[in-house]
Amino acid sequence: MVWLLYVLFAVLYILTTFFGLGPVLFADGSDRERIITLIVVLLIYAAITILLRLVLKRLR
Repeated sequence: MVWLLYVLFAVLYILTTFFGLGPVLFADGSDRERIITLIVVLLIYAAITILLRLVLKRLR
């Protein structure tokens, strides 16, 4: 069961990296737009990490 959670969260991290950091690195918008997108992506990473820690804590 735990390995399935790790796989699920690994997929979430990969998708967040692909769809989140892509616009930050390759966007043709202004620097301000890139920074706002970066902040949102970092918040999503933090939320995924916190959720993973909470789920793993409940399983133990």
